Amino acid sequence: MARFSLILSNLLLSVITLVSSAPTGSENATTIELDPRAPAQVITKCTVPNTAALTFDDGPYWFMREVIRQVEAADGKATFFVNGNNWACIYNTELSGNVRYAFERGHQIASHTWQHKDLTTLTWDQIHHQMWLTEQAITRITGAVPAFMRPPYGNHNGLVREAAGVRGQSIVLWDFDSGDSTGSTVAQQKTRYDQLVARRPSNVLSLQHDVHWSTVYETLPHAITKLKAAGYKFVTVADCLGTRKYQRVGPAEPRNANWVC
Repeated sequence: MARFSLILSNLLLSVITLVSSAPTGSENATTIELDPRAPAQVITKCTVPNTAALTFDDGPYWFMREVIRQVEAADGKATFFVNGNNWACIYNTELSGNVRYAFERGHQIASHTWQHKDLTTLTWDQIHHQMWLTEQAITRITGAVPAFMRPPYGNHNGLVREAAGVRGQSIVLWDFDSGDSTGSTVAQQKTRYDQLVARRPSNVLSLQHDVHWSTVYETLPHAITKLKAAGYKFVTVADCLGTRKYQRVGPAEPRNANWVC
């Protein structure tokens, strides 16, 4: 927690140092005041026409490379909102390798927090702790600091939005849910995609979970076929919004004894 407090203090200090003014006595002197807790933007849909952002929650998991294979076969990219220690530990050798593989191939890696806790039930410090641990893992593995996060269950309140804002992230929800995490059968999930294509919205921001075998091997091929036939291009969340994937990108960290859950 001491390390976290130092990092948060540095973040707030960075914001404060942005407050600037012209030299004393200047006729054009201006002062810019920034709110250090400006709430994060909440995104619920894409803005670029004819794009479909396929997003996958709760990994990384063993099926991640199969998702990548299918999406790339359709000339597309996907977005993975990863947990740190939910279905599996992100530092697992194979799973961290999958995250790195996805990143290097141009897919987007974003945060879904550490343990998939409902952030609206947590304190300010607890929220930051859940966010920080996953951001740290993503940065260690890829060298990138994520610009987007998705709160577990899509639940957020003022405190969560403020915390994400302080951390320089936007909150991403969805405008289409496949239903794979709420009990829908594969047949029902396919029907949802059929109905979506029949409506033909300008763009799609979909929710799936790559921890389910049936999602990856049964539903996803159907979804890709239908959406591609309808003229959608599969892109990352950042690309469907016309913005950047990461706050910054640096060198990845070599695996070491700190890579544990």
